[in-house]
Amino acid sequence: MPDWLMLRMPMITTAMFVFAVGACVGSLINVVVYRMPLGLDVVRPTSRCPSCGTKLTWRENIPVLGWVLLGGRCRFCKARISPEYPVVELIVAVLFGGAFLLWYMTPADLTVLGVPLGSVAPEWAENGAPRTWPAFVVLITLLGSLVAMTIVDARTCTIPLVLCWIPTAVALLGHVGHALWIETAHGTPRAIEPGIWAVGRLRWESAIGEVWTLATGGTTNPRFVGFGIGGVIGLGVSNLLMLAGLIGRSFADYEEWEAGAIAEAKEQQPGAEDAESGVEEDGPAPTDLWIRYPHARREMVRELAFLAPVVGLGVLGGWIGARLAGGGEIGPAGIPVPTESMPLWLTVLGGVLMGYLIGGGIVWAIRILGTLAFGKEAMGLGDVHLMAAVGACLGWIDPVIAFFGAAFVGIGWALLAALARGRLSKAMPYGPFLAIATVLVIAFKPAIEAGLGRMFGLDTPLDLP
Repeated sequence: MPDWLMLRMPMITTAMFVFAVGACVGSLINVVVYRMPLGLDVVRPTSRCPSCGTKLTWRENIPVLGWVLLGGRCRFCKARISPEYPVVELIVAVLFGGAFLLWYMTPADLTVLGVPLGSVAPEWAENGAPRTWPAFVVLITLLGSLVAMTIVDARTCTIPLVLCWIPTAVALLGHVGHALWIETAHGTPRAIEPGIWAVGRLRWESAIGEVWTLATGGTTNPRFVGFGIGGVIGLGVSNLLMLAGLIGRSFADYEEWEAGAIAEAKEQQPGAEDAESGVEEDGPAPTDLWIRYPHARREMVRELAFLAPVVGLGVLGGWIGARLAGGGEIGPAGIPVPTESMPLWLTVLGGVLMGYLIGGGIVWAIRILGTLAFGKEAMGLGDVHLMAAVGACLGWIDPVIAFFGAAFVGIGWALLAALARGRLSKAMPYGPFLAIATVLVIAFKPAIEAGLGRMFGLDTPLDLP
């Protein structure tokens, strides 16, 4: 075996392990996207053939290969097994394994067909997998959750909130825990080179001299950190007020209204499809019935009331943070003056929380403004939670760019559906577009960063004006 290959064997083995983990996660996602919309337990009962109900053994549950070895049919009843199962498993495996290969094993000077693959990896990954694996786990958790959310949303036009809460919780534990680990091992870093992506880029004050630019970015501005903490406390207060009945839950009467609308449509044309209503007798409600809900503007007032404690406590938290830090001075070009006493874990916590608030907040703002303008629900709350999770994992800038990039993904889908001539549905909820745009931002962040630098006339991609 060549020496260079021998030296790379540990990383190759790790990449194969990550690929296998991705395939297993894809298998779990297949279970989740089938059972969760039906209200079934994801863990119990164990996997069974949907046709004959026979309990599957480990041989049938091998990701990808199990379907191939079975010839796409159940071993017991010979019923056809959808190829969607191995396709999902393979997609997640490629996402996990591909991220590891691009971020940890691609030479910095590698260029393929003019594409500089060596520059795809985020800067924090340059510190190597042994030091940055918590951040990598956060990001692949987000990728797996985005795949699950995309499938469920495309099928049901809903996003189960638990699929958004999982990456958010992993980000909170992984990023903040990672920062504590770094700080314990190497001391508190100092802030240097503020830039577009890592608003307060940090370098360790050690002989190693490595750069700490976790996915959340982060800033040493105490107002930023204080607003994040206060805003999340405000979310908790709003939920408690809603549980106590002091703030009404938005669209609480929608199901009652929907049942009445369906009954009225059936009375108008019993036993036949009403071309105007789109409701068939004894059939499910049409997926676009929510558009006709007449009280959407009223419900936005309730959501504004829900958000009031978030904004109020966020502003209060920012003020308290600035006071505790001695003012939180802002230097030239609006760059925060480094606060040496701020612990790294607190800086990263601020990045996670503000990413969560801004990622979800931008979608919620469009939802409220669009609904008030048109009188119809503009975007779903599932989209709000989706981008909030993205912000918690990646920081506040990535979900903002992904949100606007999703419009171009939607245009691309519409063109593809038109070329497919009816083989693809032109109607698609916005969640899958948001998920795809997020993956594109993750994969092509350096190119997007360089493009933004040229667009705003910056000398280098990371220089602030």
